[in-house]
Amino acid sequence: MNIYEILTESASAFSNKPAIVFKDKPVSFKELREKVLSLAWGLQGLGLGQGKKIALYLPNCPEYVYSYLASFLLGAVVVPLDYMLKADELGACLSHAETDFVIALPKQEIDWTAIAKNIPSLKKVISLGAEFEKLFVAGSPIKAFGDDIKETDPALIMYTSGTTGRPKGILLNYKHLQGSPEAMKYFVDLKPGDVKLCAIPLSHIGGFIYIQNCIIFGITLVLMDRFHPLEFLKNIAQYKVTCFHIVPPMYTAMLTVKTIELFDLSSLRWVVVFGAPNSPEILERFHRYCPNAKLLNGWGMTETCPPNTVTPLDNPKIESVGKPAPSCEIQIVDEDNNPLPAGETGEIVIRGWVVMQEYYKDPQATREAKRGGWFHTGDLGRFDREGFLYIVGRKKEMIKVAGQIVYAPEVEAALCRHDAVLEAAVIGMADDMRGEAVKAFVVLKEGKNVEPLEIKYFAKEHLANFKVPQTVEIRPFLPKNRTGKIDKESLKQEALT
Repeated sequence: MNIYEILTESASAFSNKPAIVFKDKPVSFKELREKVLSLAWGLQGLGLGQGKKIALYLPNCPEYVYSYLASFLLGAVVVPLDYMLKADELGACLSHAETDFVIALPKQEIDWTAIAKNIPSLKKVISLGAEFEKLFVAGSPIKAFGDDIKETDPALIMYTSGTTGRPKGILLNYKHLQGSPEAMKYFVDLKPGDVKLCAIPLSHIGGFIYIQNCIIFGITLVLMDRFHPLEFLKNIAQYKVTCFHIVPPMYTAMLTVKTIELFDLSSLRWVVVFGAPNSPEILERFHRYCPNAKLLNGWGMTETCPPNTVTPLDNPKIESVGKPAPSCEIQIVDEDNNPLPAGETGEIVIRGWVVMQEYYKDPQATREAKRGGWFHTGDLGRFDREGFLYIVGRKKEMIKVAGQIVYAPEVEAALCRHDAVLEAAVIGMADDMRGEAVKAFVVLKEGKNVEPLEIKYFAKEHLANFKVPQTVEIRPFLPKNRTGKIDKESLKQEALT
């Protein structure tokens, strides 16, 4: 992917049109190109170049976009880091990646001097503000930008903890940067007139896709520094947003806004849910407020340049996550890696050029994940006879109750059908009699008041006895990670203590 050519073409085609809008301030496509090129000159002057690693520790802001793109122009390796990471976590990721440079918005609790002492490779930490602004150097763009970059050169190391705890560095190359845009072109009908609203961290693959959509399809990106349900709804109405992709709990949060019916959401053409098994009821409830919008469900992973499946625009089976993109092949396999027929549940495996290069500096994890020529996702799913994929849950979320398998998302979906339940999370707890027992954490809708026993009785009406939660704990809220997903690891740790 040649970022220089893409920026030049978009600046020529959409010169004064807003590329980014952040806190009501627009940045045109022409300005975007100028800022990215001048920042690339400045970073090159510091020594950033091909194969050098630059970490970005920022909240969502236009500077994040400039930094990504300028670094790619130079053939550097970008290491985007979640802005909520603490000092120890930051140090571990920076050290593991052998980072050369960091661009960061200062935080009182982060002592960069102390962090840098333990990272021999780190040459400079650039603070957002005056120091960062000095990097913008005017210069004539030359062919050198991007000409020497090979498709196999490393482009991104994205750290993700997933549901397994220990963060892994997912290494993607410059060819992989084409994966998500090609899939978007196949699945949806993005046009230059579209306006997409992003409240997902740009350090996450789901946020990074918004940047790609902006420069490749010529859309306007309305960027929020963080997700807030009321502000999200305001932005849809104010900017006539046409599409977005978010995770299920974000839809749930918007449905709690008392004044949701006062917002004009008629501009929405399609909305996507991704990132976690979801209850179709949540999307359908949201759809009441934007009946013109098509509901889409998608699936993919950082390791596989998502989206890898999306429901079709013309025939959405919203309970499924759609069919695979042409860039990949997907199978369902059993514990012995034998392909399973339609209707049977097993692990989702995927192969194709969109699969990551490796887990950075972790050959054992790479071999384990990519065994047999397929990437083993750890997600459980099944195909129907029409070739639509359904996500059942994570392998690690399977709960074995007296030899019977319980899938947490199925129980969560059943609990969410209760009129008083806003959201639910289900985990497995050690049980002397049955091996494991089902425990549910439930958040009630505002103004609703029910007892845990009533929720258990409700579950018995909709689930087999072995799937019914042994215990139900009602909470005011559920812990979430930065992408808005429910943090089940945190719930498990709390339950153990």
